[in-house]
Amino acid sequence: MEQRSKLEDILKAGSLEEILGTAVPYPKEIELRGELTEDAVRELSRIKNEPEWMLRHRLKALELFQKLPMPRWVVGIDELDLESFSLYSKPEVSDEVRDWDDLPENIRRTFERLNIPEIEKKFLSGLTAVFDSESVYSQLKEEFEKKGIIMMPMEEAVQRYPDLVKRYFGKVFPPGDHKFSALHHALWSGGAFVYIPKGVRVPFPIEAFFVIGSALEGQFEHTLLIADEGSYVHFIEGCSAPMYKGFSFHDGMVEIYAHKNATVKFTTIQNWSRNVINFNNKRAIVEDNAYVEWVEGSIGSHVTYTYPSSVLKGEGARTAQYVVSLSNGPYLKDTGAKTWHLARNTSSKIVSKSISANGGINIYRGMVRVVKGAVNSTAAVSCDSLILDEESKAYTYPHNQSDEPGASIIHEATTGKLGEDKLFYMNQRGISEEEAKSLIVIGFISEVLEGLPFEYVQVLKKVIELEFSEVGGVG
Repeated sequence: MEQRSKLEDILKAGSLEEILGTAVPYPKEIELRGELTEDAVRELSRIKNEPEWMLRHRLKALELFQKLPMPRWVVGIDELDLESFSLYSKPEVSDEVRDWDDLPENIRRTFERLNIPEIEKKFLSGLTAVFDSESVYSQLKEEFEKKGIIMMPMEEAVQRYPDLVKRYFGKVFPPGDHKFSALHHALWSGGAFVYIPKGVRVPFPIEAFFVIGSALEGQFEHTLLIADEGSYVHFIEGCSAPMYKGFSFHDGMVEIYAHKNATVKFTTIQNWSRNVINFNNKRAIVEDNAYVEWVEGSIGSHVTYTYPSSVLKGEGARTAQYVVSLSNGPYLKDTGAKTWHLARNTSSKIVSKSISANGGINIYRGMVRVVKGAVNSTAAVSCDSLILDEESKAYTYPHNQSDEPGASIIHEATTGKLGEDKLFYMNQRGISEEEAKSLIVIGFISEVLEGLPFEYVQVLKKVIELEFSEVGGVG
């Protein structure tokens, strides 16, 4: 019971405001604002003391950003004025952070309210914490360092392992994919670099946690995860922000390379405040007989765009993508998953669960592509929407294409509304309408919850309960 003391504090909270509260001031060492120009990108690279090849990468991405059109699928971001956001914000933190107590008090308390130090101590192999544009804390337990596992801030990896980083960085999700991936590559800062050696299995999850500490911030963290042959790792990322006036902007990226026979599980619990405009760029390349599993829990934010994707490059490669999207209030969630079958005997599974309430809008945007020659490949897509009132909406835009006659794609979709009879039945048994809605939602997404560690299931359930409580809402 001792080890769950702070977890219980979270579970007993009456609202999400009680967990993180409003934004508090904290010292900043450097902040770049203003127009996104070549000079600004050069200054960011200079601050980070980057090698020439990374500067060239940034400048090429900036050029692409300036040329690429706004994606047709981007709507609902009228508040997005890039010149009003900071391009880079470095909190005033010691270069020698070895313990949580080494962080400034206000920054440390933010992570403590979210139970991050205790979760690290009890349940994780390693943790990287990012505040605004910088990794402020990163530790890997000694027993795993001895196995050759590498986990460190992305900037440190650029300096210490340049050949390894150059081999993969921007190769899984290149800057030319769309305007916001180009923006990310031009301004990336913070994030985690993880390398799992051949044949090594990491018994406990590795986590990265991202916080945007104040309004009008831009956060562009980059996570690069390389799983060598026959290795195993479960990576968990969490996202949160306090309440503040005005908006902030998140444009993060995850690149995964799963080598032959490797297994990577990547779980996201996204709980941004309602002041955050959120883009998430996530993609994995999956080699022979490797497996990549995405679990995307999208709860908070003002607007979210996220489509975890897998490129099944090797024969026998497999992927599963589970996406839960909750839009509670006048907010937009544009989510889904994408899979490319490029080799024989590959298989994929997409499970999307969206919940719309109080005028919320959910959009499922998914894609399965099987190329000619990918014989005996199979794909199964399940897209389920739950609408809790007359003001809410759900849309689906699937794109399934097979150029291989010897492949199979199965697509199933359902849309259901919350029936008054269910609410009446539960009310008669002493369950309030708010409690009933949260129970129905948790049951609706139970298939996804089954794959999460216990502690994260409890927190995710609590967040959903708070969404439908009388105080309600994230931020």
